[in-house]
Amino acid sequence: MKLLIATDAWHPQVNGVVRSLEHMAKAGPALGVTPTLLTPQLFRSVPLPGYREIRLSLVTARGIAARWPDLAPTHVHIATEGPIGLATRRVCLSRGQPFTTSYHTRFPEYLAARAPVPPAWSYAWLRRFHGAASGTMVSTPSLERDLAGRGFRNLMRWTRGVDTDLFRPRDEPEPEALKGLPRPLFLFVGRLAVEKNVAAFLALDLPGTKVLVGDGPDRVRLEALDPAARFLGTLTGETLARVYAAADAFVFPSLTDTFGIVLLEALASGLPIAGYPVTGPLDVVGDRGVGILDHDLKAAALAALTVPRDRCRAEALRYTWAESARQFYGNIEIAHAKGPTGLAAGHRPLPQGAFPHAAHDNLSRIGEG
Repeated sequence: MKLLIATDAWHPQVNGVVRSLEHMAKAGPALGVTPTLLTPQLFRSVPLPGYREIRLSLVTARGIAARWPDLAPTHVHIATEGPIGLATRRVCLSRGQPFTTSYHTRFPEYLAARAPVPPAWSYAWLRRFHGAASGTMVSTPSLERDLAGRGFRNLMRWTRGVDTDLFRPRDEPEPEALKGLPRPLFLFVGRLAVEKNVAAFLALDLPGTKVLVGDGPDRVRLEALDPAARFLGTLTGETLARVYAAADAFVFPSLTDTFGIVLLEALASGLPIAGYPVTGPLDVVGDRGVGILDHDLKAAALAALTVPRDRCRAEALRYTWAESARQFYGNIEIAHAKGPTGLAAGHRPLPQGAFPHAAHDNLSRIGEG
């Protein structure tokens, strides 16, 4: 398999989409796959206003079509619905090339938080975008049910993994940045942006210290909400892993994430989770005894302190990037064999312009709708 992965999400972004695709590309050769990534680094781009780390590529279908003979992909996966994803989709449709997509982000809710765009309009657009794919990968059962209820078809399951060697319980001195902070330490890791609902975490009347790792366009406003909270900025690798291991509970205030790889990183570090009972936490935490989900986030955060840390670690060991890659590439093989669904159905192309401001199990799902 010579796989082309088209993604608008790439470095310098630090998020679950980028990490997932990095791991898939790394795992490809061992599974007989030669992956090539089509990313914003290959095109002229401009920063997204208010979100400078996100680059919008100035790319057209014609530009990607010109690269096609050199790329010569046997299979195509479109990871995002941005300019690169749109242009690649148009090329695939024009060539009768089957492709898969993945649904990583609840853009309708994100967009509605920033502009007066009804989510129903956005979902209709996304339904058309993904409707041309031979398969659309989703991370959790609850997200699959939600999208199926909104008319999305050909849904396939693709779970995520975690590096349990890096993210692990540690019997060592706490990081310098956390020394002397009142306990307990309630940790948040993620983008500091309105869609992450970080303000709900900062508004909680909790003992100890709130610690936030990450950066984003909302940082200045959020720092003003709780001057006592500790903002550590973006951390990666060992530095991030040590902060996870030193905290007492992980608070996940998001209402819109489709999964949340940070949840697995927390669990692998032996850190219990507090969150709302919504997609993502419901699938990762559920009733497994590794965290507390409650519409009262303060109650969940306090109760999470009593969860046994060894239970959290044991749950995280169920998730591996090897299994994630097996599902990912298995889905692509199955969907590709099905053929170009969008063309067979007489699928109409999307309007010009950008978005408005376990393999056997999956085989049985294809075609359901």
